[in-house]
Amino acid sequence: MVQLAGTLAEIDDKLSKRHIDLDPSGYFIIYLDLEARLICAKHFTNIIDDRGLAVDPDTGKPIPVRGKVERTASKLFTGRTAKELCIAIFEQNQPCVVTLLDHAAYLGREFVRAEIALINGSEYVQD
Repeated sequence: MVQLAGTLAEIDDKLSKRHIDLDPSGYFIIYLDLEARLICAKHFTNIIDDRGLAVDPDTGKPIPVRGKVERTASKLFTGRTAKELCIAIFEQNQPCVVTLLDHAAYLGREFVRAEIALINGSEYVQD
């Protein structure tokens, strides 16, 4: 049996800290609506400036990574499962609001995590 260097959690934590390029078409805030039993994904538009920062298209100001930001979502997507939500975003919404493959892969992983939390009744916090 091949032994991994570090636990799966350590590997995942290390990979979560890597540099990623931001999707110029926007970002998602993912959360659960426990009462409706839905995975929700609010999409927000942005512009990537010459420094690689996400900028609010309305104000021209950088969007902070941490803390509360008062912005209006451009779209709200919901699904009962990760697959249903992915179909709504990637297949039924054209043009697609996701333009980078690594962003699509990240969303798929997050939607599965959210689905598991919904099934188990546990807390979901977006990575």
